[in-house]
Amino acid sequence: MRATAPVTLAVIIGAHGVTGEVRLKLFTDDLKRYKRFNDGALTLTSLRDGSNGAIARFAEVTDRNRAEAMRGTEITVPRADLPPLGEGEYYHADLLGLAVISTDGAAIGTVATIDNFGAGDVIEIERADGTRFMVPMRAEAVPEWDDTRLVVAAAFASA
Repeated sequence: MRATAPVTLAVIIGAHGVTGEVRLKLFTDDLKRYKRFNDGALTLTSLRDGSNGAIARFAEVTDRNRAEAMRGTEITVPRADLPPLGEGEYYHADLLGLAVISTDGAAIGTVATIDNFGAGDVIEIERADGTRFMVPMRAEAVPEWDDTRLVVAAAFASA
């Protein structure tokens, strides 16, 4: 576990109704396991499916004006509150910003973003000159990673 910054599990995308409920874009399948967010500033009291994400009620948000004012607010928890990982699993937050090297030892850049277009995670790597390239997060392309670096197969690093 390398990341110490809070981990974003959702973002408020707008108000829902007039009583303070908010619409959320979720980045997790299990937001209900947590009750307190943003260093204790928000307390989740209900969560249900919505048409484009989820609808949540936080005890501290009691009207539409407050809900609208929170648009764009990230809903976070401390990294230490996330469940432990199994072998070969990772949290995106732990990979972002990692140094990237190739299997032949050459420095490549850093992990800039992680996307998933439906067939699995794709790591976007930014080189020192600002150019970027992508590699699939599969064993043949990324044979190893740890708390300090991500290793990309040399054949993928020349992309």
